[in-house]
Amino acid sequence: MIAGRVRRRRARRPGEGPVRSLLFGVAAWAVALVFVFPIAWMVLNSFKQEADANGGPTFIFTPTLDRYRDVVADTSGLLGFQEALANSLWAVGVSTLLVMALAIPAAYALAVRPIPRARDALLFLISTKFLPVVAAILPLWLIARDLELLNTRLALIVLYTAMNLPLAVWMLRSFFLEVPRELVEAAEIDGASLITQIRSVILPIAVPGIAATALLCVIFAWNEFFLAVQLNPVDASTIPVWVAGNAGARGGAIAELSAAATLATLPVILAGWVVQKRMIRGLTMGAVK
Repeated sequence: MIAGRVRRRRARRPGEGPVRSLLFGVAAWAVALVFVFPIAWMVLNSFKQEADANGGPTFIFTPTLDRYRDVVADTSGLLGFQEALANSLWAVGVSTLLVMALAIPAAYALAVRPIPRARDALLFLISTKFLPVVAAILPLWLIARDLELLNTRLALIVLYTAMNLPLAVWMLRSFFLEVPRELVEAAEIDGASLITQIRSVILPIAVPGIAATALLCVIFAWNEFFLAVQLNPVDASTIPVWVAGNAGARGGAIAELSAAATLATLPVILAGWVVQKRMIRGLTMGAVK
């Protein structure tokens, strides 16, 4: 009898499910709008004239692409937008390729074929993220100066690789742990070499996780500012440094700054849109057993 009463009390009231779903949906949209609104307002301002952008919030204006033309054609600094974009693409692209080339074998060794003292290796990798970058900038600057790497793309490529490698190894290891061990053993019985196992067994299953890891590495490297502004403020300036130093230096040019910031975020948004399906699947690997 008591159990029956408890079940009746726990029984869902009529309409409770749809109302709760509606409330959760409204709350989710509200949170999304709070986070998306600044970006949407930035993009909206980029299509305005400076007078409209500085005249207060307004949604009624004549759209123009002049601010984008001004950003692309800006030669007021020592480096133009195209050069800064090329520097960012080179530093981010090459460093991400190096990170994946190094992290995939390391994650395989730590997940599929555990090496001795694997836990110590993982702790050492993650411990490299404990030191604040500002505490290491002086020795890094001195080393780059002695090796004549100041204001070069190579300095950022090396540093971005070192910055993202621990994160990539940890993420890929968790993805590789989801690969069924039976498939690896079957490949071994068939006489597959180590490279063949990685290429034909591990990678096809872990492609979503690899895509998610690569995209996060691209985002972190693309948005990195401190190392770039300290080691490459002139000849190898990246997009964040260029935006802060050129468009950001003119306080009243809100529309032009919005256009520059929009162009700076566009490559990352496009990269996320291209791999969004694989990224979502990769980030949820292992969530359901």
